[in-house]
Amino acid sequence: MQKTALIPVADGIEEIEAVTLVDVLRRGGVQVTVASVGALEVTGAHAIQLKADCLIGDCTGHAYDLIALPGGLPGAEHLRDCKPLIKMLREQSSAGRLTAAICASPAVVLAHHGLLEDCKAVCYPSMMDRLPHRGRGRVAADGGYVTSQGPGTAMEMALDLVGRLCGAARAEETGSALLFRPPCD
Repeated sequence: MQKTALIPVADGIEEIEAVTLVDVLRRGGVQVTVASVGALEVTGAHAIQLKADCLIGDCTGHAYDLIALPGGLPGAEHLRDCKPLIKMLREQSSAGRLTAAICASPAVVLAHHGLLEDCKAVCYPSMMDRLPHRGRGRVAADGGYVTSQGPGTAMEMALDLVGRLCGAARAEETGSALLFRPPCD
């Protein structure tokens, strides 16, 4: 059965993160739904227009293998303030399904709503003090959560998510086709 992912978007979202997550997950074989928490057409943090597949209200009541939150400001704040999305994130956690967030979203959305209380996480470096437990590295996984630092780590995070959903071989194949070379730390 094909794995599924929901990627919520909003005005002010970081475009590199949103598009990279959608693109890499789809290349990896994941059925991705892009849902806006506002209008179908959103304007990213850098004035790039994106069009969602649907509105978040169309997604409530559906279970996804992954919900992945792009960051960016004020996009992450719009995600934080979306009650239907927060309800879905709480249900995702309760069901033990995978949740991911990058850049501002681990701090602004997940930590704000108490969803990272038992997890080590990373986010955009200037926001690390907002996390209850600081993780290490560019991409951090703890429990059912995967978090990442920002635009420069989006490809690494997306491939990690492909691996978790579709297996290491599929992630390796997808990364190789993209000519991705993991950073040397």
